Amino acid sequence: MSNFVSEWQDWHTRREQDLAQPYGWLALTSLDWLDETPRTYGDVPGVWWQDQDAAYVDPQGKDLTYTGEPITGVRRFELINSGPGTRVIAGDVEIEVARRSGYLIRVHDPKAKALQDFRGVPAYEPKPEWVLQGKYEPFDEPRPTTVGAVVEGLSHVYTVPGIVRFEFDGQEHTLAAFNGKIQGLTLLFTDATSGVTTYAANREVRIPEIAEDGTVTIDFTRALNLPCAFTEFATCPLPPAGNNLPFAVEAGEKTPY
Repeated sequence: MSNFVSEWQDWHTRREQDLAQPYGWLALTSLDWLDETPRTYGDVPGVWWQDQDAAYVDPQGKDLTYTGEPITGVRRFELINSGPGTRVIAGDVEIEVARRSGYLIRVHDPKAKALQDFRGVPAYEPKPEWVLQGKYEPFDEPRPTTVGAVVEGLSHVYTVPGIVRFEFDGQEHTLAAFNGKIQGLTLLFTDATSGVTTYAANREVRIPEIAEDGTVTIDFTRALNLPCAFTEFATCPLPPAGNNLPFAVEAGEKTPY
């Protein structure tokens, strides 16, 4: 077995292990959008609401903790739009608070059916020809870019620092790049397999490093499904305009089981 295939299989195994985490995306069991009226939401303990700037919870005697400390009165959460959420602990579940234009709360339950039923992620066989070289071309100034979301009526605003240019089958293509979560770049795209063998709305490829001359490696064998491919309780972004590749990227993850 080649190093390329064995390294890919190790990566794929780690990916599936990450998805199977007890409080990850597959553990989601609900999503509720907050409004300005303090009220309860289903079985979620406490009373929740938002204003223009923040989300709030009043535990109303329920056993809630945040960063290891009991919540004994009204607690305020001011978060970055489209940024990471934060979590309140309630017994054996975690209540995620996130900002996606407005504020939402999502319950992560390790007993969720989707998590119990998880049996891996189907993917194309890894082939080295799907590892392409490209060139990153930064803009003079990063450009705030509004994109749609899998939730109707919702939008996300991301910073696009530049484009990645590459060739495939003799043709040149460009993809707008988002900043990576830690470093590097993320390419969010669709292609001719989208809605056929792969998830219709989006996939992503992460580029961990950019060489000094701008050279990047685009490893489509590691194209990932976003959380919305696995759960209806995600609010994933759609690719930027123009990030639809006209050819079939028969590499990376397929539509989940």
